[in-house]
Amino acid sequence: MANTSRATIRTAIHKRIRRKVKGSTERPRLAVYRSLNHIYAQIIDDQQGQTLVSASTTEKGLQGSTGGNVEAARRIGKTIAERALAKGISSVVFDRGGYLYHGRIKALTEAARQAGLNKDESAGEQDSSDKENKE
Repeated sequence: MANTSRATIRTAIHKRIRRKVKGSTERPRLAVYRSLNHIYAQIIDDQQGQTLVSASTTEKGLQGSTGGNVEAARRIGKTIAERALAKGISSVVFDRGGYLYHGRIKALTEAARQAGLNKDESAGEQDSSDKENKE
């Protein structure tokens, strides 16, 4: 088995994802970076190469007891959605950054959807969760 680190593997996965996921002016990219102690989110217009909105647990107003948990990810998801909607961005392409769609990454995305980003996507997920609750 190859002697590679997790960071190297994640970088390779992220490069593979970025071949397909592009942000445009109409629908920018929501990029997520997760470190051990913090979580960062940026909305990026790849055509102009410009960050439009950002939020992270390192900001003074968003710091909690720790930035490395699911509750902190929910805070960042809600904040990034509010800031994006204030700038007139209502739809984004999600870039999970090579991480599994699980835990903090999933919490951030779902909080952003609940706060108003990608309204059309959140409706589809609620229908599937309603079906599970009925069974």
